[in-house]
Amino acid sequence: MTSTPARPSPSTFQDGLRATLPLVPGVVAFGLVYGVMARQAGLSLSATVAMSALVFAGASQFTAVSMWGQASGGLIILTTFIINLRHLPMGASLAPYLRRESRWCKAILGFGTVDEGYALAISRYLAGDGSRAFFFGVSLVLYASWVLSAGAGGMLGGQTLDPARWGIALVFPLTFLGLLMPLCRERVTIIVAAASGIVAVATAPWLPGKGNILVAMLVGGLLGALLEARWATTE
Repeated sequence: MTSTPARPSPSTFQDGLRATLPLVPGVVAFGLVYGVMARQAGLSLSATVAMSALVFAGASQFTAVSMWGQASGGLIILTTFIINLRHLPMGASLAPYLRRESRWCKAILGFGTVDEGYALAISRYLAGDGSRAFFFGVSLVLYASWVLSAGAGGMLGGQTLDPARWGIALVFPLTFLGLLMPLCRERVTIIVAAASGIVAVATAPWLPGKGNILVAMLVGGLLGALLEARWATTE
């Protein structure tokens, strides 16, 4: 008689806090740069902090401040909307694990879903010990670190800070890549990840405004659906 393996205990709020702490230095560095750039673009300190508190999307915020004063409000909104479309597949993959949560819980966790937080949360859900408490802990650390560091950067005001000089622009992509690599275990996942990466790099020179990410997302999603449907019928 074989015994059924015991399911791992759900991760706690404290687990979420601890798991996110190694990411804080990168978040703070990026937040400081955003704060400085926002003030240089003409935003007040209160507007700089408010954007971080209400938008909470680093790539979109950097895009918005780079376009500030040079493009219309409608174009800025459209551009940042397109950039944030990458959150749709993230939400879709999290949906099965949050189906029984309340609307308020889904809304709060949805607002707090950023690249790094998503990677930490989905890895726990796939491992069988994910929980909303863990997700809340992750989101809280990332949110607080981002808003506070943006405010600190804003207080630096007119200080000149070039992200490219220090390589800060690479912090989040490399962090996200490191978090996602352990999830690439099945052949469909590996193929989709590789194909999406190739498409994103190949189309970057011709698609400004992160359009290459959207194309890679669509190609990856379609390829994944086709491969799963094909292999499901042959196994």
